[in-house]
Amino acid sequence: MSPPASAGVIIVHHHRPAMSDGLEADVADVDSVVADRDETVEQVRQHASQMARGLAVLQGGDYGDESFTTDRGEWTVKYEAGTLQYLRYSPKAGGDIYVVSTKQHPEPDELERAMRDYDAFVESFNDYVAALDGVLDDVRDEFPAVASTDEVAAERDSIVDRIKTATDAISGELHRAEGGNYGSYAARVDGTRWELKWEDGQTSYLRVGGEGGVYLVSQYGAPSARDVRAHADGFAGFVEAFNEDIQELSDELSTVEL
Repeated sequence: MSPPASAGVIIVHHHRPAMSDGLEADVADVDSVVADRDETVEQVRQHASQMARGLAVLQGGDYGDESFTTDRGEWTVKYEAGTLQYLRYSPKAGGDIYVVSTKQHPEPDELERAMRDYDAFVESFNDYVAALDGVLDDVRDEFPAVASTDEVAAERDSIVDRIKTATDAISGELHRAEGGNYGSYAARVDGTRWELKWEDGQTSYLRVGGEGGVYLVSQYGAPSARDVRAHADGFAGFVEAFNEDIQELSDELSTVEL
């Protein structure tokens, strides 16, 4: 029922425009084009992955890249852990085309352009591998015998063991004289600082040269033979310094009267 005229209501009639012939036209189906593109990219990925694995073996690294030149441009294979990361085509005219990448597939027309040069790229790769054939033919495979370090190491260990026997004896004396479960003793020998750190009467370490110095005795391993050679003679001076300090302390205690 229409409202009365006195209500002051204005009725607006909307007219739907007629659909033009252009809107009725069929939209091209891109699914088949995308499917063809994706299939081609996957085939190239599988094929180029063989090159990536081969390059990883040849170059001996976890990651790297190699470029191959053709008449139309340059192809770059980048790999990581033997797996293809990307295959890039750089034509002499135009921008780079990432035929295979971890980000997105190329446009179909770019892919088509790159694939026209793909066979030439494979030939360039094969030539690269062929050029390495025989490259090691003249490399010698016989080498001098390697000298054994067993004797040197045994002599080093024997000297270090004797040093540790002495430092354990000093540690035991310090443990009795000073009390406590741990401590240290330091002395200078010919201007070089020697420090013995002990715990429960046993040697923790004997260091020559202060912070950053050489550990002649430690729980982490033996010193080098050269370090032992450089400092073994000075150890006698360290023991003498300890003996003098103990004698001095003994003399001082003997004067104490109770």
